[in-house]
Amino acid sequence: MLKKIFLLLTLSTPILTAAEKPNILFFFVDDMGWQDTSVPFHTEVTQLNKDYRTPNMEKLAENGLMFTNAYACSICSPSRISLMTGQNAARHKVTCWTLRKNVSPERGNKNFSPPEWPFNGLQPIGANVERTTEATTLPEILRKNGYRTIHAGKAHFGAKDTPGADPSNLGFDVNIAGSYMGGPGSYHGDKNFSAKWRGGGTVWDIPGLEKYHGQKINLTEAITREAISAIEKSVAEKKPFYLYMSHYAVHAPFEPDRRFLPNYNNEKWNNHKKKYASMIESMDKSLGDLLTTIDRLGIAKNTIVIFMSDNGSPRENPRNLPLRAHKISGYEGGTRVPLIIHHNSLTKPKTRTNTPVIIEDIFPTILEMAGVKEIPKSDGLSMNPILDNTELDRSKRPLIWHYPNLYDMPPHSAIRVGDLKLIYWHTNQKIELFDLKNDIGEKQDLAAKRPEVVSRLAKQLSDDLRSKKALMLTNKKTKQPVPMPDKALSR
Repeated sequence: MLKKIFLLLTLSTPILTAAEKPNILFFFVDDMGWQDTSVPFHTEVTQLNKDYRTPNMEKLAENGLMFTNAYACSICSPSRISLMTGQNAARHKVTCWTLRKNVSPERGNKNFSPPEWPFNGLQPIGANVERTTEATTLPEILRKNGYRTIHAGKAHFGAKDTPGADPSNLGFDVNIAGSYMGGPGSYHGDKNFSAKWRGGGTVWDIPGLEKYHGQKINLTEAITREAISAIEKSVAEKKPFYLYMSHYAVHAPFEPDRRFLPNYNNEKWNNHKKKYASMIESMDKSLGDLLTTIDRLGIAKNTIVIFMSDNGSPRENPRNLPLRAHKISGYEGGTRVPLIIHHNSLTKPKTRTNTPVIIEDIFPTILEMAGVKEIPKSDGLSMNPILDNTELDRSKRPLIWHYPNLYDMPPHSAIRVGDLKLIYWHTNQKIELFDLKNDIGEKQDLAAKRPEVVSRLAKQLSDDLRSKKALMLTNKKTKQPVPMPDKALSR
């Protein structure tokens, strides 16, 4: 069993009354790449920005602050657990995706064995389930501070048949369609949101939406309707809410939202891109419907909206140029994501910031926004100072990624400090160095040209991983863990 994390740090955050507490909408998209939007997060408009339609994201960006250097983990469950706990993946150690109890998704490797990571996922304190991590969660803290906490959509925190599979056990008062699976059986109500149509098992069936079965309704729309009802109830009861609007979209299976598919009849596009574009527009409509609801209920001035994705776009989708690679990769295409925040009191319209931030920063940010007095110590840094000062200098702050797993992409660890990023590939112990300011596509490896920087960043990364007791692969031949990057460098 991994260590239980619940160390409280008393801060001078003011205590807010129920009337003063802001509503918080965290709109979380699954598998949406940095460029999978008509909002240009790059310094120039790209082809995908021209191809996709996200008018409600445009509206949110018009009114809020865009983070052009925002990051998540490269894969879903780690990002979601970092968000819930404020812990970097190297610390909470759920570094790959979860599904079935006591079953890892990893594949065999003739030279290396995976670490004993907690593939049963996140659990509430005291659950005592093997191969898990336990923590007091973001919604749990918000609930104790007067919020109604609403989960809508994808959970993917804990494995099937564990307490963490149910968001209600992790601090949510309301659970809409959330369970252990990372993707839906289907996006179509006339397929009962089930994988039966594609020969899949019931493990992918979406719970709690039976009233939509048999209807020609998209899953994204059904979840949005239920979320709107939950908002209306909170407002009627004069209860501040935290809505974790966590869509299954735009994750596989790639099924079109039939309402929007006619918008994408470009003969040069393949069928996959057309389907995916309709899924993106479907997700964007959900955002618009929620923003309209907030306006209609007269709570817009007291509602904070945060939009983010959990990792980069998968390999099946059009590449998020100029970024390199895709989901699960250690390159920017795997981890750089769209992030927009609208805070009526802090954010200025049409603003951008280049300050690098990472998924665990959401934890202290939201708790501060909610006026929570005692905020658990975390690996994240609040983004609220950036909202007030978009030029805030955090160039010396390291961002850390850790993926010691044998699933789909090579295991790696990485660190970004300022504009410099070092990647350490575990199996061949190769180190790469990139200058993201001048080479966002990570085309020029500078490791051989700048050995002093490699040495410094390798030590900084290694020290950080050691401090978090990060897990590593084991070399089957030597029976020893893969060395940390500084040790590999000295060989």
